[in-house]
Amino acid sequence: MTLSLILACLWALAANLAAMIPSRDNHWTRAYVLVALGIPLLGYVTWENGPWIGLLVLVAGMSLLRWPVVYLSRWIRRLGTKRPEEP
Repeated sequence: MTLSLILACLWALAANLAAMIPSRDNHWTRAYVLVALGIPLLGYVTWENGPWIGLLVLVAGMSLLRWPVVYLSRWIRRLGTKRPEEP
C-alpha cells in the first residue's frame, strides 16, 4: 500500500472520529478542515496511484462528507436557474 493510500485511510478514520464527537455547529468546522486536507490528499492519491484509484477515493470522501456535497450541488443548481435581473 502506498503512502498516499495510507494517508487517505487515516483521513477517513479521522473523519469518522470527528463525526462521533458532539458539536454545536453541526460539524461544519470539522467538515471545512477535512475538505481543506482532503483536496490535496486526493490529488496526491491520484498522482501516485492513477485516476481510477483517485476516483474511488473521491467517491469515498464524498460519502463521508455528503452534506457539503449536497449543499454545493444545490448552490450550483441555483446558479444555473437564476434569472437575469429586470431593470
